[in-house]
Amino acid sequence: MKWLIRTFFKTIRIILGPFMLLMEWFTTPKPVERSEEEQAQLDQQTASLTLYQYRTCPFCIKTRKVIHGLSLNIEFRDAQKNLKHRQDLQEQGGQIKVPCLRIQHENKDDTWMYESSEIIAYLNKRFAPDVHPVAS
Repeated sequence: MKWLIRTFFKTIRIILGPFMLLMEWFTTPKPVERSEEEQAQLDQQTASLTLYQYRTCPFCIKTRKVIHGLSLNIEFRDAQKNLKHRQDLQEQGGQIKVPCLRIQHENKDDTWMYESSEIIAYLNKRFAPDVHPVAS
């Protein structure tokens, strides 16, 4: 019975996956435009960030859209198809759950952030451009 349930959900993912990726492509926001200097600084800051994800996970899609919208250069690691990445997620992060943002710190243990809403809030707080309202 267990194999039947797994097969059912695997089939659903195979059927819906391409549609989810197509919707991601259509609904991804335009990236923030920055000067070359600002983008280079940002790229340096994001070098310590890695997103472990599954390509068709709805929460991963939501997180990737924010990353794209903020013009962040974050490495994506597919924990579904790459056994090494999946193993890193289990052994170092403590659980196989995506999305997971790995934040590497100098001279400290890495932080493994697992909730998409928490990841998005962190990215927005740290990297969203300052928007100053126009005085009327």
